[in-house]
Amino acid sequence: MVLTAVGVLLLIGDDTPPRELFKGVLTGGALVLGIGLVLAPLWLRTNRALSDTRAAEAREAERADIAAHLHDSVLQTLTLIRKRADDPETVARLARSQERELRAWLYTDRPEAATSTADVLRDLVAEIEDRHGVEVELVIVGDRPPDAATEVVVAAAREALSNAVRHGAAPVSAYAEISVDHLDVFVRDHGTGFDLATVAPDRHGVKESIIGRMERHGGHATVRCRENGTEVHLSLAAPAVPSTPASTASAASAGPPSPY
Repeated sequence: MVLTAVGVLLLIGDDTPPRELFKGVLTGGALVLGIGLVLAPLWLRTNRALSDTRAAEAREAERADIAAHLHDSVLQTLTLIRKRADDPETVARLARSQERELRAWLYTDRPEAATSTADVLRDLVAEIEDRHGVEVELVIVGDRPPDAATEVVVAAAREALSNAVRHGAAPVSAYAEISVDHLDVFVRDHGTGFDLATVAPDRHGVKESIIGRMERHGGHATVRCRENGTEVHLSLAAPAVPSTPASTASAASAGPPSPY
């Protein structure tokens, strides 16, 4: 801009005396400065008002989102709690479910759908808690996008958790280690345990839905029965390639160290 101004002055100043040219420059500069001083406060006020308007719109949108969420979840849950006040177990289940949802909504930056195996496991645990009214402690290490291998492990974990909350005793817990090339899930309860060899042939929950499913996809399931409860370990490498079962599961079989 300075070079352009100098070029214009040189162009029009060939036949103008230097004194007159200098006076013209001072006059033009004074006019520009005066107009700037007059318009600057107006521009600043306009800019500040625009910023305040945008901030107010953002606050209003956030307030509307919060109100919508409270109406869709918290208020409806409170209505259900009021109607079921005479059923302590239902009230506790509803309160626990609402607390989990609020914590996730307020403090967790949840990934997009179908991008997190950890989120799939959290949703599974939430489903089990809501269905059976038993709290499940969940710890997850690592994450990766869901795939065929994770679907197999999640399906087996669903059956293991269902058995733990139905036939075991509290506390029930689950621990998952998720990596790019491997997925391990441990499910534990504190019931009296059982002998896998004595399970009736028509009972397919453990033998087919857990052990059989894992072996068909190249993984393995280990059931450990101890004095203080039962632990189910599910392990599957990724990508899942069907192969001859690497190991069999039994109530006393050995396996990798348990996180418990």
